[in-house]
Amino acid sequence: MQAIHLIIQGKVQGVGYRRWFEQQAIQLGLKGFVRNLETGEVEAIIVGKEAIVRKMIQLSRTGPQRAKVTAIHQQSLNLQDADFQDFKVLTED
Repeated sequence: MQAIHLIIQGKVQGVGYRRWFEQQAIQLGLKGFVRNLETGEVEAIIVGKEAIVRKMIQLSRTGPQRAKVTAIHQQSLNLQDADFQDFKVLTED
C-alpha cells in the first residue's frame, strides 16, 4: 500500500476536475480525498496499491476534457497518517 499527496496545477477548477478525479479513484478502488485550494490548484491524497496509485497519477495528468494540467507535485505520506475509509470530494468551508 502507498499513500501520496498531490497538488495538481493548471486549469483544474471550474472544469469538473474534482468529480472526474473522484470517479476515477472510486473505479480504481482508491481511498482518500480531492478538494479545491484557494490558490486555484487541486489537492488530493490517494491511498492504494502502488501500481494503482501510479495509474491514478498518470490519469490525473490528463483529467477531464476541459481541464489542462500543467504540473503535478507529489509527496509520499506515512500510511498511518492516511487512514481513509473511502474516497470523497471535500468542499470548501
